[in-house]
This record gives sequence, structure tokens and C-alpha cells, in this order.
Amino acid sequence: MSTPDISPNAAAPTPPVAERRPHHREHHGRVFVDDYEWMRDKDAPDTRAYLEAENAYTDAMTADLKPLEDAVYEEIRSRVKETDMSVPVRSGSWWYFSRTIEGRSYAQHCRVPVAGEFAADMSDPAGWVPPEVSPGVELPGEQLLMDGNVEAEGHEYFALGAFSVSHDGRMLAWATDTEGDERYTLRFRALDPEVTAPDEEISGIAAGVTWSRDGKYVFYVTVDEAWRPETVWRHRLGTTRDDDDKVFHEPDESYWIGVGETRSEKYLQIAVGSKITTEVWCLDSADPAGEFWCVRPREVGVEYDVEHAVIGGQNRFLITHNAGAPNSTIVEAPAGPVEGSFTELRTLVPHRDDVRVEGVDAFERFLVLGYREAALPRFAMMLLDPGSTDGTQSYGAFEPVEFDEELFTSGPGANAEWRTPVLRFGFGSFVTPGRVYSLDPVSGERTLLREQEVLGGYDPAGYVQRRDWATAEDGTRVPISLVMSVDTAARIDAGEQVPTLLYGYGSYESSMDPSFSVARLSLLDRGMAYAVGHVRGGGEMGRLWYEDGKTLVKRNTFTDFVACARHLIDSGLTAPDRLVAEGGSAGGLLVGAVANLAPELFAGIQAVVPFVDPLTSILMPELPLTVIEWDEWGDPLHSEEVYDYMASYSPYENIEAKDYPAILAVTSLNDTRVLYVEPAKWVARLREVSTSANSTDRPVLLRCEMSAGHGGVSGRYERWRQIAFEYAWTVRTATAG
Repeated sequence: MSTPDISPNAAAPTPPVAERRPHHREHHGRVFVDDYEWMRDKDAPDTRAYLEAENAYTDAMTADLKPLEDAVYEEIRSRVKETDMSVPVRSGSWWYFSRTIEGRSYAQHCRVPVAGEFAADMSDPAGWVPPEVSPGVELPGEQLLMDGNVEAEGHEYFALGAFSVSHDGRMLAWATDTEGDERYTLRFRALDPEVTAPDEEISGIAAGVTWSRDGKYVFYVTVDEAWRPETVWRHRLGTTRDDDDKVFHEPDESYWIGVGETRSEKYLQIAVGSKITTEVWCLDSADPAGEFWCVRPREVGVEYDVEHAVIGGQNRFLITHNAGAPNSTIVEAPAGPVEGSFTELRTLVPHRDDVRVEGVDAFERFLVLGYREAALPRFAMMLLDPGSTDGTQSYGAFEPVEFDEELFTSGPGANAEWRTPVLRFGFGSFVTPGRVYSLDPVSGERTLLREQEVLGGYDPAGYVQRRDWATAEDGTRVPISLVMSVDTAARIDAGEQVPTLLYGYGSYESSMDPSFSVARLSLLDRGMAYAVGHVRGGGEMGRLWYEDGKTLVKRNTFTDFVACARHLIDSGLTAPDRLVAEGGSAGGLLVGAVANLAPELFAGIQAVVPFVDPLTSILMPELPLTVIEWDEWGDPLHSEEVYDYMASYSPYENIEAKDYPAILAVTSLNDTRVLYVEPAKWVARLREVSTSANSTDRPVLLRCEMSAGHGGVSGRYERWRQIAFEYAWTVRTATAG
């Protein structure tokens, strides 16, 4: 492998050239020769040397970006209120909140008692308005539960995987990852001087932990060698891990599991799921040492979840399911195992072709319906009649909560108490910083508790957002969300083509909803437009939108994105030499495929932890999460048709001898979801085959974070620095023409 010449006297840095070591992959009679599969050996000196050489080359090729990167970084810092606190959330006898302090990367987690000046009646809506305090001033009776800065000392990476206080408020269970590989270590801490925390650690667990109501047990999940959450354990505090009870084990490699509880805390729950099928097991929380029972045995293709409600004095289950209802419906039944089909139960929310039902939250006095309509997340509320005690409650209607912006994101926020008389919810958009409201479901009165403060005189009137539509190859209309400054909009109206960043994802039914970003202002204020293509494979337009962008119709995701790019160009908003595409993870697959399909439409492609070698990965069931992915992509190991289809769009396998846009690939060495080897191989093959990859105006760059995971670096300052680097590259690429 050659290393880049980055000496001061070099005319221009030369990129690393990876050694070709042919590796033959054969399935279904098809042979693919992979010259760079040797990079999969993470600990091999040659692999480390190659990644370090790529980092050195990227540093050299972007050295001139440092002033712009520094400027963007300082802009982000100058707009963020670094010493701040979250809106306190009431749970039991405490208000819980987190603090950030200027100069420190991680949050402090704190609480104050619901007493003295913070005391309030549980039934009084006014009593649920949190304390008004200055972020830098300690509250009377404040207790520091954990300081992330202290726990992160000595580690290049730090992330919380669990932070859960026992129901009596006396003990904290928390779990951390200091490598970025999403393998957590669980620990306990006493929050009451009369309680002694067990001196024990449980390592190698998945994220999340659930307390029993009596505080004697915690439930946690472990994973198999492919990092699939597969086993639920019950741990009694004060005993050793060897004494833990195996509560539930899922042997089917296409399923994963999680553990939690209903909002009412009446039932502990184990959720078992594949990409297309789910199953729920329950246990009365009053009997945490008992046996879980199944609500309804799994049926392939049927997904459901279960919420507990008390209706007319009776315990009821509210079940969201998709049996015969692609966009889901909600039914109700007595709390307990369900006999027969969900379709035989009483319907609470009927199926609609134009509305995707996402679930229901049950509180003591009201229900909250989450749904998606016109590519926007929304919610509605239904009051419950507290006077009905005979079990014959007649449900009312869900009343939508309305907003006055064209594009927005809304939904229930932190509502820890089932008995709450108000609903805490969040709202925001591309132009409106995130807000937290308290809503009285009886009067409809909204109380603004907090709006994200943007320092430096931010004025939302200086920016505009709107919805546009592209037309796909098959005639399908694809929504596009746009945001830009008023000045940029005026330039477009005057006929100018502006630099634009087009973002896409399009997998797992995940929706890319309108939200505010302080960092994005650095793009918008430099005259860029920001667009999101809501392509098929995502969930923005309902379940069929997702179904039309997965498995054997996955190419719709890519052609939809191309249609969005063409629409932005044909409408006069931008031009190919001013358009940059961005996608991360499965969105990295999207932009990688688009680079092969329509490279002429883009000046640059930014691929973050990109899934660009999907066929190789999905053929390896021993890799993390592979088998459970077969429902999303298909099973190429056992299906010739799936193999050929995935081979037809795999970014790595379809690189051609043609000009490509400038490419920036960002990855992390310890990522367990999309291994670093995928973008590393992709970049090496682009350099070998592409006719433009070694040019100075369209370089192919790889940055590998050597101490990070799938979410990138940890610590807010480090994240801001990473964003600043990526945005600096985007600005230069979109304005170079």
C-alpha cells in the first residue's frame, strides 16, 4: 500500500493506493472478486496503516478548509446556550432534569424534591408547571445523581445506555459504553443515605434496564455473538450475576427482544420482534419474580404493541396492530391473553388509507393517539370519563391537536407520571426552535414551558420552509421539504440557482421529520438551501410507502432520490454543479447507489457511516444484526433472486469507469452496525475504477474516527467539530462551480 505524499514541497497530496488481494465470493453460481476484503481484519497492522493513511490524505486535502471549519464551529458554539438545563420532569416525589455547563462535554443529571416551593397537588394542572430557575443556579434541595463529565474522564468515548431510577427514588441503575461498540456495563448507585448500593457490575449488556416496582429486581437484556438482543435476565439486587434468572430467550435469529413496562407501571413487558412480526409478553408488576405470559402468539406478518389503560374501573389493553390493516388500527380488549384474531376485537381507531396509526399512550384521565398524515407526525387526545365505574365506558372521539405551520414535528414529550392531569408535548420545525408545552386536556390551554434559546439574535422570520413534490419514474409523487433564508428564496425567485444540500434516508420505515438545527444555520446563512427527499422506504407517507421501498423494490428508494434531485434542478432552484447529496447509515447506501445511477446530477456526495457494501454484509449471518435484516433487504444467502437484485444496486459492486462527484465518506472504527470496512473498501475501489477519483477537483476522501461508534464521536464539542468539518466540505463542494 502506498502512503500519501503530504510533504510541504509536494505539488498536491497523492491518495493512498490500497493493495489488491483478490478474494473470491461465490453464491448461486455467481462469483465476485473482491480485492479489498482483507481490510475486514480490524486488528491487522495493514488495515490500521491504511485507515491512518486515508486520514492523513483527507487532512491534507482539506487543510485549506480549516478556517471555514473553525468559523462554522465557532458559529455553532456562539448560538448554543452552553450552560443550560432541560425542562424538569415530574416523577413520583421528584423533579428530574439535566444540566449542561459551558466548557464541559457531557450533561449532569439532577433532581429536586416536589416539596417546599416546588410542592403541588397531583390533580392540579398548575402544579405540573416545572420550577422557573436560572440554568447556572443550584436549586434548593438539588441532588446530583450523576455527572457525565466525571464518568467520561480517561475515556475517548462515552455514552449512556441506561439511566433509570427505582420507583421509590432511592436507587439509580445506569449503564455506559466507553468504546463506541454499544456494549454496556451496568452499575448501581444509592440515592438515599439510608440505602446501600450493591457493589456489583454487569458487563456486556444491551442498552436499557427496567426496575421492578418494589425496587428489588432489575431486568436487562444480553446479546448473542452477532449482537442480537436475545435474552432477558432478572437480577436481584445484592446477589451475583451467576444467580440471575433467565426470564426469556429468543432462539430465532431473525427476532430481537427488549424489556420495559406499561406507562401505568401495572405490567412489565417483553417485546419480541422481527422486521415484520411482533409478540408481547406481560407480567403483573406486583409479582416481579413470576412468569411472563403471552398476550397473543406471533403470527408472521402481524405487528402489534400493547398499552394498559383503566377504563370504567376495569383493566383494559389497547392494542395497535396491522392485521388486515396496513396503516394499523387500534382495538381494545380485557387485560389478559387475547384469544382469536385482533380483527374480532372492538375497534377504537379504524384503519385509514391516508393516515398511518403509530400508537396510543394511556394516562389515568386521557388517551393520546400518535399518527402520521400528509408526511407529518401528529397527535390527538381523548378525555376519559372518571365517573364511569361499571366497565361500560363509551369511548369518545380523538381530537387532533392543531398547529399553524406548513411543516412541523409534534408529539408527546417526557410524561413520566400516569396520573398527570396535563400532557407534556414537543413542537418544532425547520424554522421554529424546539418547544416544550404543557397541555390541559380539559380546557385545551397550552402553556409554553421552554423554547430552545438560540443566541446571537436568531429571527425565524428570516427563514422560510415549504413543501414541494417530485415525480418518480413510475409517476409516484415524492414529497420534498425545503428550508432556506428569505434572501436565498428571493434569489431563487429572481432566477438564480443556489447551492443546495439534499438529504435522504429511505429505510426501516423511518421518517425524516422537520426539525430545527442550530448547526444548519451555518449553511442557510451562507446562501444554501436545505432539502429532504422523503423517498420510499421511509415511513412519511404510510406503511405502503415503506413497503414500496424495501426488499425486491428497493430501487424505488434510489430512483425517488434521483427524481428529487432532477426536480430541484429542473425547477431552477439549483444546478448539478451546486448540488450535494447527503445520507447516513442506510442513507449512505442511498447516496452510494445514487452516485452510480446519476453521478452527473451532483457536485458532491457525503456518506456518513454508509452501508455501501450491503450484499457482502447481508451474506454473512455471523455479522452483527445481519439475520434480522433479511426482512428488510431480503435473504441473498438462500435466494438467487434476492442475490441478483442486491448485486444490481450495491454501491461497491457497481462502480464504473466514469466520472463521479467529489465524495466524503465518514466512518467509525468501532461501529457495530455498519462496519468501517464497507466505506474503506468503497473508497479504495472508487480510486481504482473511477475516472475522476484521483483528481484534485473531485477527490474521494475517507475519514475514519478511531475511537467512535455508529453515532460518531461522543461529547458535544467533539460532535460540533465533526459537524463543522462536514459542513465546511459541503459548502466548498457546493460553491466550487
